[in-house]
Parts: sequence; C-alpha cells; structure tokens
Amino acid sequence: MNYIIPPPAVTSVPVQGGSAGDAASHFPVHRIYCVGRNYADHAREMGHDPDQEPPFFFLKPADTIVQDGESFAYPTATRDLQHEIELVAALGQGGRDIAVASALDCVIGYGVGIDLTRRDLQGEAKKLGRPWDSGKGFDNSAPLSALVLSRDVGHPSEGRISIDVNGETRQEGDLSFMIWKVAEVIARLSGLFTLAPGDLIYSGTPAGVGPISRGDELVGRIDGIGELSVTCE
Repeated sequence: MNYIIPPPAVTSVPVQGGSAGDAASHFPVHRIYCVGRNYADHAREMGHDPDQEPPFFFLKPADTIVQDGESFAYPTATRDLQHEIELVAALGQGGRDIAVASALDCVIGYGVGIDLTRRDLQGEAKKLGRPWDSGKGFDNSAPLSALVLSRDVGHPSEGRISIDVNGETRQEGDLSFMIWKVAEVIARLSGLFTLAPGDLIYSGTPAGVGPISRGDELVGRIDGIGELSVTCE
C-alpha cells in the first residue's frame, strides 16, 4: 500500500519475562483507556461520593507513553501538573460485552503507570461541562514501566501501590482498595468499546495526588509488578 506520508511509528512497551525471548519482546500499543476515581479515598479527596457513581472512562493517545528511565518536558499551558500512580493492565485479547468471569483471560500483562494530569485545565473543563482531553491526553502524559506477563505474576488483587517524588512518598495505597476490580473494568469497557489486543487500561489512583515541578524525579512502585522511574524537565 502506498501512503501520501510515512505512516506513524508504532508505540510499544518493553516486556519482561522468564526467557531471553521474552526480554527482547515489546508490546505494541493500540489504545490507552483510563478509569476515573476508582479508589474511594481518591474519589473523596476530589469531592465525590464513591458509593454514588459507576465507573467512567477517558482515553489518552497511544503515543503519550514515556518509557522507564526517560525524561519528559513539563507540559505547556499549565501551572498545576499532578501525578496519579496506577496499575496498568495490558490486553492480549479483546472483544465486546466480555463477561466478568472471563475478563482476566484478556490480560497478558501488567505495568506501573502514571496518569499525568494538567489539573487546572481539567478543573476548568469540568466547570464548563467540556471534555477533559486537554487536561489528560497531552504529550508525555502516560509514563509506563516495562510490562510483566500475567503468566509469571498472576492477576494481582492486592499489594502496595505508591509513588515517591524526590524520595518523599506522596501516594500510598493497596490494590485491594480499588472500587471496580480489573475484571469488572474490562467488562464495563467492553460494553462501550470493542477492546483489542494492544489496549492498555490505567486502572485508577489512590489518594494523595499532588503537584510536580521541573527537576522532580518520580518513582512509582507496585508490589509484585515492578518500578517506574521518570524525571520531569
């Protein structure tokens, strides 16, 4: 097929595994779905009642990923860039109307992600009843660690999740505190979108979100999954 411009490069994430073949492989990214307010303590800190709303979703472009060990530029048009540490599920299978009981069969691996947010732009959009795209889907807004395969680590339902900024712990929680578990999130999403291999799901963040500045080093950790380190320039 001939294109009038060169086709965009495929965004991919390294995969860790138990063999040399796995260590050399990459996961190609199709779409990035994010779950809003999926920890009760975070919902409350944002002024919402976690018992009164179903899960809701937003998307980020695939090319917003920042790899482990990389730096990213402080984004334009904001004075309030904030961190949100998240467990990320990577899909190896997709479909529509997936049952909760079989949803985890779709997950090929997990990673440590950060949902970077231009909080001032998000807040302005909320007040005006407009989409959040400018607050959530900007360049370099989805740092992500290498993935670990679910065949090696299983499907985590509990374990410490945290992020340090310049060595100081800012967010700390447990995966067991998620309101909607990964299988439930997949089932809900598949009723709205046709999910596909290559999709990533950022599954929500615990309380403690806060601002970051130029020069800050962010280190996110999830027990049994791994670590992500990125720097804001």
